[in-house]
Amino acid sequence: MKVLVTGGRGLLGSAVVRELVQRGRDVTVLQRHPSGAVGVREVLGDVADPVAVARAVAGCTAVVHLAAHVSMVGPWPEFERVNVRGTATVLAAARAAGVDRFVQVSSPSVAHVGEPLVGALAQPADPAGARGNYARSKAMAELLALRADEPGFAVTAIRPHLVWGPGDEQLVGRIAERARAGRLVLVGRGTALIDTLYVDNAAQALAQALDRCHLPDVRGQAFVVTNGEPRTVAEVFGRIAVAAGAAPPTRRVPFRLARAAGAGLDRAWERTGRTDLPPLTAFLAEQLGTAHWFDQRPARAALAWRPSVGLDEGFARLADWFAAG
Repeated sequence: MKVLVTGGRGLLGSAVVRELVQRGRDVTVLQRHPSGAVGVREVLGDVADPVAVARAVAGCTAVVHLAAHVSMVGPWPEFERVNVRGTATVLAAARAAGVDRFVQVSSPSVAHVGEPLVGALAQPADPAGARGNYARSKAMAELLALRADEPGFAVTAIRPHLVWGPGDEQLVGRIAERARAGRLVLVGRGTALIDTLYVDNAAQALAQALDRCHLPDVRGQAFVVTNGEPRTVAEVFGRIAVAAGAAPPTRRVPFRLARAAGAGLDRAWERTGRTDLPPLTAFLAEQLGTAHWFDQRPARAALAWRPSVGLDEGFARLADWFAAG
């Protein structure tokens, strides 16, 4: 199997590339900047550029489409260009190149409309109800991908939930930074149960999806993938903070106040066109103040996959990584 991985430079992308290489796949990566990945063919370019994408996918038989514009804020045109048009460009190039397997890396946010999720299944992507430009654009992209499934071109969407691990600059990096500065707070009582996913498990799940996306119970479907070990927000925040050598959070902000403040900051950032991250958004307040964990039985059965790294082991690895400096 010759596999194109778009966006192979970030935490999850680089882990997917390593997993595929370990499985003996012939891997090409496409991203805007050099990744330094060993043993792969590298093409530099933008996923919305048909010429670059065609060059990257030439000779490949499978695609893992990871590349995306990821942010909690920012103007719609860039989300639409990268996440929607970029996905359409990669799909078109893949079909023209004779690719027969396509894994769309999506997000649980595509079907999250702000209500608690307790043992939830993967609901259909909902661009109209999705919270924020990122979620809306990823919902549109997932629908484009799944609608492209047809005989000879099998498509599956995988929604990894809150991927983290050593080197993570999103969840782990931000929590560690705020904890060290004494600015890490909990929304509500911090007792909302949330699912997360250790990065090695995420990479293995995506590799399994690539191997199995042609099967009848997998193709054309979307699956949420997590460690299947819901923990409270307070525990997740606290263990990441301690791993980073900081104190766990003790300060709390009432949920309604946090959501209202986040909504106000959303409006201010949109009005001024700022692209830096605000201290809080309405979506983030909802994520931190409401439960969101998922029934993993469908994904594990369809992908023939189970996490190899439990959360406790993951936190221990994280502490070792921070200690190594």
